Amino acid sequence: MTVNAAERPPKPRRARVERTTRETRVIVDLTLPGDAPPAASIATPVPFLSHMLEALARHGALALAVEAAGDVEIDDHHTVEDIGLVLGAALDQALGDRAGICRFGHFSLVMDETLVDVALDLGGRPYLVYELPVLAGRRVGGFDCELVREFFQALVVQARMNLHIHLRAGGNAHHVIEAAFKGFARALRGACAVDPAMAGVIPSTKGGL
Repeated sequence: MTVNAAERPPKPRRARVERTTRETRVIVDLTLPGDAPPAASIATPVPFLSHMLEALARHGALALAVEAAGDVEIDDHHTVEDIGLVLGAALDQALGDRAGICRFGHFSLVMDETLVDVALDLGGRPYLVYELPVLAGRRVGGFDCELVREFFQALVVQARMNLHIHLRAGGNAHHVIEAAFKGFARALRGACAVDPAMAGVIPSTKGGL
């Protein structure tokens, strides 16, 4: 039996990106929600970030593998930032021309006393609005909480994404960061979803993103 091209299943929206510098080496293999069973294989020298990336994969329904090494003997900054850069690049590549996606996503994530709102637009224009003021100068174990902003800033630029993260309630640093990552995961999951009403149309009046 001959299968028409229109009847063939679409190729998985997947990307593999590698980045090597004198400071870090990062490899990210990513498949978008709905295109593969959710799975996480995370190996980084920053344990708390590894924990957050596992949460991102689970709640974002992503198939995500991250392998990273870096100069953490200096501090975690280069490694955290470069993981954000490579993950953002993988998102951008996996999304392709972004035709047929919902494009916008929003989620309010509650975790005990903490509430974080996350909204994003995969419209091709990178911009970060980050309001988690309680994290300034804080640490979770050995993790510098100010690196959360560096991670999302790097990701936003490479993914060509507009991202807003706002703390509505809470003060426990661990809860705030975890709520931000899980809220981001859920918002991203919604934005990447295929919109049946769009039928492969680029979600913009400009004709391109």
